Amino acid sequence: MIAVRHTAERGAVNLGWLDTRHTFSFGDYHDPDHMGFGNLRVINEDWIEPGQGFGMHGHQDMEIITYIIDGALEHKDSMGTGSVINRGDVQRMTAGTGVRHSEFNHSQDDKVHLLQIWILPKQDGLEPGYEQKEFKEKDKRNQLRLIASHDGRKGSLSVHQDVDLYATILEQDASVSHHLDSGHRGWVQVVHGTVSVNGEHLYAGDGAAIEDTPDVEIKASRDAELLLFDMT
Repeated sequence: MIAVRHTAERGAVNLGWLDTRHTFSFGDYHDPDHMGFGNLRVINEDWIEPGQGFGMHGHQDMEIITYIIDGALEHKDSMGTGSVINRGDVQRMTAGTGVRHSEFNHSQDDKVHLLQIWILPKQDGLEPGYEQKEFKEKDKRNQLRLIASHDGRKGSLSVHQDVDLYATILEQDASVSHHLDSGHRGWVQVVHGTVSVNGEHLYAGDGAAIEDTPDVEIKASRDAELLLFDMT
């Protein structure tokens, strides 16, 4: 079964400096039918104006993944980490027992466009941690590139949950396939372009929940970029 979450159905908030879409309930946006999907709790798509951002604020007991679509994001946190995250970079922050951090658009001229993803960890009270890696476009082109996993294999980021996260950039008419093991479910999030997932058409911003469907075939009808979650 594939259930499409259309981009027009997402929660929308525009604060002037921030334009955001919430796939699942978040902040003042509450939809009891969309509280998350398995251990996937948040997918927020953010556009942040030049020089603007989120001041220092706290998180606890959450795995937070930031995927940069365009632009650059400046990160600082209470662990002493300071970095700039560019397109191609993916960041994982384990909030654990508690972390404070800030996120600002690093550019004074251009917007930054990103996905922020929250995943519930396997256990609470973990030691806070930070990891950032670059994943080159050539390694994602017309193939699924593992960018985060429970064991950090194949050079991926490590997350404290049974989740494998893949990214791909598909040329028009290219396709990728993935097998979900028994007891696993999937989520596809389209970054841009147009794809079909087992025949279901998805457009930029759309997501799709995949359950009781072991074999997943994704084909691009236009150049596209997307994320695929494989979760227990």
